[in-house]
Amino acid sequence: MNQQQDHVNPTVAPLANVSICAAAVQRTMNRPEHLPGMVCFYGPSGWGKSTAAAYVANKLRAYYVQCMSAWTKKAFLENVLNEMGVVPNTTIAAMTAQAGEQLALSNRPLIIDEMDHLADKKAVEIVRDLYEASHSTILLIGEERLPEKLRKWERVHGRVLDWVPAQPADIDDAKHLAKLFVHKVTIANDLLKRIAELANGSVRRICVNLDRVEQHALTQGLDKIDLKVWGNNELFTGEAPKRRV
Repeated sequence: MNQQQDHVNPTVAPLANVSICAAAVQRTMNRPEHLPGMVCFYGPSGWGKSTAAAYVANKLRAYYVQCMSAWTKKAFLENVLNEMGVVPNTTIAAMTAQAGEQLALSNRPLIIDEMDHLADKKAVEIVRDLYEASHSTILLIGEERLPEKLRKWERVHGRVLDWVPAQPADIDDAKHLAKLFVHKVTIANDLLKRIAELANGSVRRICVNLDRVEQHALTQGLDKIDLKVWGNNELFTGEAPKRRV
């Protein structure tokens, strides 16, 4: 099994989904040989899945690719091989063999982010081919419906060891994100709680509102701000404002 890197950025580690994702990958890496080696980490957009994936990739020296909507099977394999530092061959079959061999030899996990794009392109079997060629740990990351999409490919679905739902960001995540990104203003817990409630689980929206609150406080000459002082100022919810006509 892999040795963990000595130099791992610890700043995001306390976020709930970072811990959940890292634990799931480590469990899969340490599984008995007779058990399958894929794990699926899924949840709504903005819940910090890619942040968790980046941390896990760093900590466990995993290969990491983030799929794009335009990718074909060939483009996917080319990007996997580029991440591995391997010059891609010219055919899909040859590239699959290259990537599978490198996974087996390196004993490093493969993280496939935005896996929905491969599912929507009906290119899921290429991932199974990589798994069968290596029996390495493969982490699939996608949106809330990814498990349902993968059910169409039983040979992939049946090789998933664990289905891991991302958790909505909460007040503890908001507090930690404030420590990371808000340096000039102290935001009180009651306002952080309100920010977390309105974020509807989204780490991204929490970050947007932390910046909004900090900038407002600075323009008002404040070094501390709570819910009462914030008053009726708007917080970002993801909804576009209704036009007044």
